[in-house]
Amino acid sequence: MKKFAKVLALVLALVMVFSFGCASAKTLTIGIAQFAEHPSLDNCREGFIAGLAEAGYVEGDNVKFVVHNAQADMGLTQQIAYQLAQECDMVCAIATPIAQAAVNACMDNGKPVIYTAVSDPVAAMLANAEGKSKLNVTGSCDLLPVEAQLKLIRSFMPDAKTIGILYTTSETNSESQLKLYESLAPQYGFEIVATGISTGADIPLAADSLIPKVHCLTNLTDNTVVSYLALIIDKANAAGKPVFGSEIEQVKNGCIASEGVEYIALGRQTGKMAAEVLAGAFAGDIPFYASEGGDMCYNPAVAAQLGIAIPEADLARGIDVTK
Repeated sequence: MKKFAKVLALVLALVMVFSFGCASAKTLTIGIAQFAEHPSLDNCREGFIAGLAEAGYVEGDNVKFVVHNAQADMGLTQQIAYQLAQECDMVCAIATPIAQAAVNACMDNGKPVIYTAVSDPVAAMLANAEGKSKLNVTGSCDLLPVEAQLKLIRSFMPDAKTIGILYTTSETNSESQLKLYESLAPQYGFEIVATGISTGADIPLAADSLIPKVHCLTNLTDNTVVSYLALIIDKANAAGKPVFGSEIEQVKNGCIASEGVEYIALGRQTGKMAAEVLAGAFAGDIPFYASEGGDMCYNPAVAAQLGIAIPEADLARGIDVTK
């Protein structure tokens, strides 16, 4: 009987070791839900995957990624969020609308949601005033360094008085950023002239109406507007008016300059936060991370085309995106 008990104990021990090994080798499925396709959000996605890999969660090894893009379609946003909530161990939601949808979809099953490229997590009801959540949710914030951007615009355009902003009325991130611009602009001698749109189809007419009223435009991290940025830049350039961007990719693609967010770094930090959650942390206990902005960058080809001389101080401190 004692011999049998020893054999049984050995078998059970072997089963436990085998089970632990299988659990350790389990491939985790992480859903990546991206609201729209444009360079800022693409860079967030790449950075997120890189940040996870640096923490030991490598695609094809112990992680499988399921990636969906809603193409700024709110109906598709809801479908993607629900699908990933059912299929995946974790959801990474890139941009405010799809982050809100993912949290709603995962609320009942408690699966963790890690968001990024959300400009105001508190206004979006993804975090409380302390930056945490009662739900299994955390992530990173891409709030623009608005005051630095206003200083940059004043440096480039010493005589300008009006700045135009296009924004999507249904994006809480855009509304909060617009309010910040409106509160700070008078300190630098600017008036903000804003035009709201509902969908991307509204942008051509909205841009045609706004551009004649302003000396320049500045771009938020508004997902719908950024998706149509090439069209806006073409219209502004035709009128001889510069568009200031919110990150380096926009400057590479035709904005004159930016004092904005570095999205690959933001995504990488988000990946590291996701790794903490995969290791056992409750996401809601981790305060959201706020970006500190990126490096100032400028496009000398665009400046030359518009006849704008880049100040020597900005040339010295900034990044030339054409090099």
